[in-house]
Amino acid sequence: MQDPNEDTEWNDVLRAKGILPPKQEAEITEEQIQAMVDDAINKRTNLRSGEDARSKEIDDMTLDELDELEDSEDEEVLEQYRLRRIAEMRAFAEKAKFGTVREISGQDYVSEVTKAGEGIWVVLHLYANGVPLCALIHHHMQQLAVRFPQTKFLRSIATTCIPNFPEKNLPTIFIYHEGQLKKQYIGPLELRGEKLTLDELEFMLGVAGAVPTEIKEDPRPQIRDKMLADLESQNIDFN
Repeated sequence: MQDPNEDTEWNDVLRAKGILPPKQEAEITEEQIQAMVDDAINKRTNLRSGEDARSKEIDDMTLDELDELEDSEDEEVLEQYRLRRIAEMRAFAEKAKFGTVREISGQDYVSEVTKAGEGIWVVLHLYANGVPLCALIHHHMQQLAVRFPQTKFLRSIATTCIPNFPEKNLPTIFIYHEGQLKKQYIGPLELRGEKLTLDELEFMLGVAGAVPTEIKEDPRPQIRDKMLADLESQNIDFN
């Protein structure tokens, strides 16, 4: 006798006419159950990975860009991202208190430097008028102050902070954190002379911890590299 559960066209016709009962489902084995569980786990993992990627993509968006997505994305999800982004921006704004290079006198030293506050980095430039390297460092610091508004950038005429401060030690940069001196660069040699670049100064401040720079390697080329570049510019070949 033919098996009524067998998959054949004739059995399908008989089931459709009610002559044969509906096909009985085969019993699911433990192996099949485990395979189903594994498949569900994999799908959930892939879904979470997709959500993480989407989250990273949305995290990179501005508030205006999030507005443009409202029509096509889940409003509740977008609102959560929006609130989180606003909170992050507010937290950054609260820390970004500075953004300029401020001039101080000796009387301001305690309040502006040693009592700067918890978590505050201070970069103090001691200078004298008429010293070219001092002017160059001030120019660089103005740009860095805008780029790193969470760091307090100050400058002061050296003798107003430290009476009889030797001009040969100018420029000098003192770096403080929470009122404690962490690093100092004294004189033209330590500050690399009048060819000091903006990236070099940023790197030096970053090494000290004063700014969260992304420059991880010293931008100044090695002496040998510079010498070879000079020779190449003069078309001198030693081969």
